[in-house]
Amino acid sequence: MRTRSTPSPRPGLCSVTFRDLTVDEIIDLTVSAGLESIEWGGDIHVPPGDIDLARSVGERTRAAGLDVASLGSYYRCDESGDFPSVLSSAAALGAPRIRVWAGEKGSADATGHDREQVTSHLDSAASHASEYGIDLALEFHGGTLTDTADSALELLSTITATNVSCYWQPPVGVDEGTALAELAQLAPWVSSLHVFSWWPEHERLPLADRETLWTRALSFAGTLPGVTDALLEFLPDDDPAQLGRDAEVLRSWLR
Repeated sequence: MRTRSTPSPRPGLCSVTFRDLTVDEIIDLTVSAGLESIEWGGDIHVPPGDIDLARSVGERTRAAGLDVASLGSYYRCDESGDFPSVLSSAAALGAPRIRVWAGEKGSADATGHDREQVTSHLDSAASHASEYGIDLALEFHGGTLTDTADSALELLSTITATNVSCYWQPPVGVDEGTALAELAQLAPWVSSLHVFSWWPEHERLPLADRETLWTRALSFAGTLPGVTDALLEFLPDDDPAQLGRDAEVLRSWLR
């Protein structure tokens, strides 16, 4: 897992926050908000296999003075996915990392066979990615084998690849203490944070409304050498005008 040399995570944006906007509109918004990096989503903005588009998006991102944080793919580490197309797009984009998903079943529902299949596909994908100097990172998300820190650690400790890390985000409906305890458990593996403010369930709030959670999480993440980015996601009403306000809050916390 690569480490950063900067003293704190870069403030950035997940492009899936604005699926209805164009690549150039997202780049302009990111620059205007004073953010530094973008995770480009593989569902709309950088679809797998469109090499010319991926290369163009990467070039436009860097020309604007921004970094490509990662390619946010929807590869599920199973037989249904087309990882070679994802990898070729990530390489053309100039992404140092690809976000992937740990299967399609939560840890409570997955069988031993399910775990073996995800582990095998994850290891294989990581091996191919390493040939391009690209890392993988697991989405920390419900309905997958990374729905809890314990399950995520079990998966991460089973694989043989050394270029795999994990993202972290607060699980939906989980109190601050529990969420932060899971971040601490995952600490050696965490490479990026998905930053949003939902409470008590899926209700989207301005980022500042969960100040206690995020100031503690970002302060802790700042001590971890593997964490490169804090990426804003899921704004209230998907409102571009909210990005500037949330970005200002995020940047102030990272300072």
